[in-house]
Amino acid sequence: QAQLAESGGGLVQPGGSLRLSCAGSGFTLEYNTIGWFRQAPGKEREVVACISSSDSSTYDADSVKGRFTISRDNAKNTVYLQMNRLKPEDPSVYSCGADIESLGISMISDAYHYWGQGTQVTVSS
Repeated sequence: QAQLAESGGGLVQPGGSLRLSCAGSGFTLEYNTIGWFRQAPGKEREVVACISSSDSSTYDADSVKGRFTISRDNAKNTVYLQMNRLKPEDPSVYSCGADIESLGISMISDAYHYWGQGTQVTVSS
């Protein structure tokens, strides 16, 4: 059974860093497009970053460009989201998803087939 599990969320001060992990089980993340999304209360889920299955090309949303980096460790079957210079507008529940049909970048959450349970990120001084 394919499953995803996020970890690494928590409380951090503005300007701080966190690294989120998305660990896969029951399937190989390397062969699937993996995306990080976030959803704040009262807002729609939005894509943060994505890494493609075909050539590991990446996409970063404009709101996080230059601050967040998505990467993959195939040996650990894990995708990471390194978040630096966190801002007060970044807090959300962050979730990773797997799009098992797309070969390229996939920015639409409805296209994703598997999701983790999410991890809370809070930015506060």
